[in-house]
Amino acid sequence: MHPQLETIRKTRTALLALLEGLTVEELNEIPAGFNNNIIWNVAHLTAAQQGVCYFRAGLKMPVIDEAYFKAYKPESKPERNVSAEEVEAIKALLFSTLDQLEADYQQNLFTNYTPWTTRYGVDIKNIDEAISFIPFHEGLHLGYITALKRVIKSKVLA
Repeated sequence: MHPQLETIRKTRTALLALLEGLTVEELNEIPAGFNNNIIWNVAHLTAAQQGVCYFRAGLKMPVIDEAYFKAYKPESKPERNVSAEEVEAIKALLFSTLDQLEADYQQNLFTNYTPWTTRYGVDIKNIDEAISFIPFHEGLHLGYITALKRVIKSKVLA
């Protein structure tokens, strides 16, 4: 197992705890000054992980479909509200995508990885570096989700 997979799993567990008590309406809300919402950020984590690991290795994304990827890929934005059922499916993808990545990593499927540079200036040459990048990316979005939640909840308290 890649050592960062457990870090990603713990981050995603903390993320789920952060979402507790939020309504579907709150998850879909885009506060003034923000470009997206909480549930978009959560779904983006799974889409980005699939793109960084599978797409860059020339592999088909095994857990999500092309429409999901397009809706939540980098530089996309929420186009519609997500239903309660979709919220639950997105939450489940946090772990099913990670479980599949772990299984595929153990089977050494990522041998044809294409090197690239992230928008943050991080050079990624192989699947190990890609998996090591994911906690950084997810930490950024966890911070963004925390800020969104704080703004949304402060309106409720006001």
